[in-house]
Amino acid sequence: MVNTILDNVSHKTEEHEFYNSLPEGYNRGKTKFVIVYGTVMSGLGKGIFAGSLANLLQLKGLNTTLMKFDGYLNVDAGTLNPFRHGEVYVLDDGTESDMDLGTYERFLGKDLTKKNYLTGGKLFTQILSGERNGNYLGRDVQFIPHVTGEIKQFVRTLAMTSGADIVFIEVGGTVGDIENNYFLEAMRELIYEEGKENVCNVALTYILEPGFLGEQKSKAAQLGLRQLMGMGIQPDIIACRCDHEVVPKVREKISVSANVLVDRVVSLHDMPSIYLIPQLLEKARLDEQTIDLLGVRSRVRPHYEEKLRWEQYFRNIQIISKSVKIGITGKYTSLRDSYASIIKALEHAGTHLGVRVDLEWIDTTNLSKQDVAKALQSVDGIIVPGAFGSRGSEGKIHCIEYARTKQLPFLGLCYGFQMALIEFARNVCGLEDANTTEINPTTTHPVIDILPEQKKIDSLGGTMRLGGHDIDLKEGTSAYELYHNPVARERFRHRWECNPDYIEMFENKGIVFSGKAPGREIMQILELPQNVHPFFMGIQAHPEFKSRPLEPSPLYVGFLKAVIGLQGKK
Repeated sequence: MVNTILDNVSHKTEEHEFYNSLPEGYNRGKTKFVIVYGTVMSGLGKGIFAGSLANLLQLKGLNTTLMKFDGYLNVDAGTLNPFRHGEVYVLDDGTESDMDLGTYERFLGKDLTKKNYLTGGKLFTQILSGERNGNYLGRDVQFIPHVTGEIKQFVRTLAMTSGADIVFIEVGGTVGDIENNYFLEAMRELIYEEGKENVCNVALTYILEPGFLGEQKSKAAQLGLRQLMGMGIQPDIIACRCDHEVVPKVREKISVSANVLVDRVVSLHDMPSIYLIPQLLEKARLDEQTIDLLGVRSRVRPHYEEKLRWEQYFRNIQIISKSVKIGITGKYTSLRDSYASIIKALEHAGTHLGVRVDLEWIDTTNLSKQDVAKALQSVDGIIVPGAFGSRGSEGKIHCIEYARTKQLPFLGLCYGFQMALIEFARNVCGLEDANTTEINPTTTHPVIDILPEQKKIDSLGGTMRLGGHDIDLKEGTSAYELYHNPVARERFRHRWECNPDYIEMFENKGIVFSGKAPGREIMQILELPQNVHPFFMGIQAHPEFKSRPLEPSPLYVGFLKAVIGLQGKK
């Protein structure tokens, strides 16, 4: 009955309390949905679970995509402090998103868009704008049906535009959070409208394992699951996060408490790499169970060749015996999620080259020139990551000088590219006052200056040079050799750049600008020749956002190759 009413109701209708959230041409049942919820606490790895299961189903020949809902009232993640929220991940279309979107892209090997990411701020901006434009035609705009209706519209629009067999929906936060209650209600309504046969609910929970007790406890998990069920959402699958494999007795307790078959209550315990999680889920037959729950067995067309590539990657992770140590010199080092994509890009490249990458976290906030040698004495190479603002900048410059003069492999990312030019200007070109106008607007040598198109912009959110852009590569350079192509595409997130007035000076003193923006004097990759330095390269972009397990970033591979080569000579 509800399906018939919903198909015929429109925004103009006041005869029903149903709000039409069906895009034109939407065919109910064509797309299936897997909705992933969190209980007990945040940070359980909902994105990793969703990406892993989507990966397995994709290898079965099913077209999958993922979306994330974040309840906070920011329009996007662009203005969020990495200390509070982890890194800001940038999509090719310029969307500044939650780091889980990076997890999705890496597991699926697909580029996602703004249609895969919804925040409370984006949602309410859209609703209030619509209200001002008269879209609701005199109705009092309410959470039900309008807010929940717009959420369902967003989900179904992604289903149509992606052509996916299965759309994975990750509900950010934890059941019980005020900020995501309306989204949970929207999911309950989606199940009601789509039909239970078209939706699979997955709940992640946490199994406590207090050291003073010496056993696993499930009561907190049971209470969290009961809270989800109290909102009208019955889980079909429960994934239990724990340090160690969840024992059968605990899984049985969860099964009875939540009315879920024990075979669908699975252990999601710690693994050496997140890329081993798909194997864990496959062993529990979650891919097969999801296929049966959603009734898509007839759509299965296994991709054997791609599966073999992933299985080889899994094996490579587990047989690595050699290691290198890389220093991450930044100011957000106390929160590893601030550099999540860098960590993953190093893992991808390291696995490709057969080495484990151990990380040394070096906080540059108060790092003096006298302390640099000691701070870097045990590392085989350094990465200077992206950032904004003055804190830690001088420490980064000291690290770059050490790497340049001591033949230590160096990779500068975005801000690291800019700091490398400042260091070179000061210590090679003799411009002692060289700086970026971001830090010192009155510097006499602004070797890094704001992009011309940025000078009239006052706001912060979504106003930088963002997203994927092509880079023209100079033939005969290391960058050209690494990309094996005259043009590379990388993702950017910056306002400042190399000041064109200083390009000739840098080149005369030995810097090679091996990549620039097509048709513009915007320098985007710098390097020192291999006969001068084993690997000294900076890029204005963030190549880590493009790195994938089966297709590691060329710059990260080149960087680690140089590290391994030097290590072999010691």
